[in-house]
Amino acid sequence: MNQEQDEQKKDGAGTLYLCATPIGNLEDMTYRAVRMLGEVPLIAAEDTRHTRQLLTHFDIHTKLTSYHEHNKFTKGPELIDWLLSGHDLICVSDAGLPGICDPGSHLAQLAIEAGIRVSPLPGCNAGLSALICSGLDTTRFTFVGFLPKTAKKQQEVLAEVREHRETLIFYEAPHHLKGTLRQLVIGLGGSRRAAFGRELTKKFEEFRRGTLQQLLDFYETHEPRGEYVLIVEGFSGETEEERADSSEDPVELCQQFMANGLSKKEAMRETAKKLGISRRDVYAALLSAES
Repeated sequence: MNQEQDEQKKDGAGTLYLCATPIGNLEDMTYRAVRMLGEVPLIAAEDTRHTRQLLTHFDIHTKLTSYHEHNKFTKGPELIDWLLSGHDLICVSDAGLPGICDPGSHLAQLAIEAGIRVSPLPGCNAGLSALICSGLDTTRFTFVGFLPKTAKKQQEVLAEVREHRETLIFYEAPHHLKGTLRQLVIGLGGSRRAAFGRELTKKFEEFRRGTLQQLLDFYETHEPRGEYVLIVEGFSGETEEERADSSEDPVELCQQFMANGLSKKEAMRETAKKLGISRRDVYAALLSAES
């Protein structure tokens, strides 16, 4: 036990452990994580039913309490009081590292503010697991995670990362994949190379590679199944060919957006934004072309 741990034990506070759980294959649990899950008095879980299945597999009978996005502001302070009273606590998410796209990060912040020691129990992470198998650059990367729900907000995020030269990492659920892929084509360009990993470490694990446009074409005719990690190459500079292919005609550009799955209203908005004109001008151009 190091000096910092000694001092915190003297304070009487427990330790918050952030524990990785399998993203698919249960054999990916570490020996240390299994041992610690059985030794602590309480585990805070995103979904207690899901975590109970994991604990049952390893014959662990530790008490569970629910801690998730919808109760974090009320439950978080209660867990901090538990830690301050001298008890250790493990926080887990449904899969992978807690704190990545889940409320574990909020609990860590509360613990740090309260002077409580926060320690990792490392293990699986879907984003990095897909990245190292992608065939794309792994030296520099940006984790984006799930895009916002609306097309407008999605394009705002994509505009922020469009010219990032590092590899981009996204998460997506199967029922949103095609819509998100259309937005990626619009926001990043269809020529970007990408690798999509699904059902990582599970029986039907699969990687599919190609340009964003090729992947969109594939999933337009093949129904997505399983949870996806999307690895997209970073910006390498617009080529002369891409500039030549980039239409400045509002009618053509609007039609391209609609062909990629946007509604007419969304396509008009994106056209206006890309060309730096008003939506009224786009609408007038469409009316003129239809007459």
